[in-house]
Amino acid sequence: MHTTEIPQRAEMLRRATDLVPLIRDRAPGAEHLRRMDDDVINALIETGILKMRVPVRYGGFESDTRSLVDVGIQLGRGDGAVGFTVALWWITSWIVGLFPDPVQDEVWGSDPDVLVCGTLAPTGMAAAVDGGILVNGRWAFNSGAAHSQWKMLSAVLTTPDGGGEPVMALVPIKDIQVVDDWHVAGLRATGSVSMVADNLFIPQDRVIAIAPLMMQQYASKLNADRPIYRCPMIPAASASTIGKVAGLMMNAREAFFERLPGRGITYSGYGDQREAPRTHHQVAEAAMKIDEAEFHAYRLADLVDAKCANGETWSVTERALARVAMGRVCQLAHDAIGIYNTASGGSSIFESVPIQRIVRDMEAINLHALNHPNTNMELYGRVLCGLEPDSPYL
Repeated sequence: MHTTEIPQRAEMLRRATDLVPLIRDRAPGAEHLRRMDDDVINALIETGILKMRVPVRYGGFESDTRSLVDVGIQLGRGDGAVGFTVALWWITSWIVGLFPDPVQDEVWGSDPDVLVCGTLAPTGMAAAVDGGILVNGRWAFNSGAAHSQWKMLSAVLTTPDGGGEPVMALVPIKDIQVVDDWHVAGLRATGSVSMVADNLFIPQDRVIAIAPLMMQQYASKLNADRPIYRCPMIPAASASTIGKVAGLMMNAREAFFERLPGRGITYSGYGDQREAPRTHHQVAEAAMKIDEAEFHAYRLADLVDAKCANGETWSVTERALARVAMGRVCQLAHDAIGIYNTASGGSSIFESVPIQRIVRDMEAINLHALNHPNTNMELYGRVLCGLEPDSPYL
């Protein structure tokens, strides 16, 4: 068992804030390379940010979700792709903590800095064989794959009655084929390549059914009473990733105001954009949206942390609230960043101006199935109307 001093929330916030200049400096190059910058990765490891959801017994911090929001905001201020990828690693680290304890030993036993990429969508097929399962399939959107050592995948396991049961499994990256197909419009630096399995054998102890996970029936015994694991999977995931979206809004605001002094509005009477009433309305509206996004982010984090601390049961409405909070923050961010973009003028389309990358990254974030504002709003409204949710991802 590892022993480590766990930094307080304020210290982790300071470390993340100190990384913002480096992250911003490397963002254009990382986008060009279509993967995160190695120096940024090393800095994230050195600061312990990547261990915030790793169990304490492996040298991790088991940070609460309000700490994740604080740190996520700063990472998003630096670069949306960094914030997105780190949030993904936080989520997968937490999910690994749901697996049987010997599997966790296999992943982290010798190195608490091991990273796991993965997705929840069961886009593969699996068949039971002696000692485990045989998997075939293709999984897209594996953010951070270039710097990960393990892959978390989901597949549909055929059952004796001809049906199928969604399962989740862990495999070393070296055992699966990586496809360099990440040629996209936004979040390029996440390096979210696809992975393919062809008759891949996975031992049974590294396979767990997804249905029990959604009911908070976790396989780990050692983590069962740890506060951060007293939470449904989707609220834990939403609270882990929501901060980076608020941070990306702040990134857009800072990028806009950095270029504002001395800029005029072409073909108008305003030699200084700051004097235009339209600009006043734009920056005020965007600022209010940032405030609203922070409210939703921290309210969700506080809800998760309070329930985790007390071991309270989650209602269906609260579970749906976790989804809609994420969607609402994404909608607010999309709108606020759009305002700053519109007010940035034609010169902002150059690659050297950060706002164009921020816009593209936010568009990509909004299209994520678990982030999509329309989907999440509909789900929440359905539950509020007293109907059963039409998705198990709550």
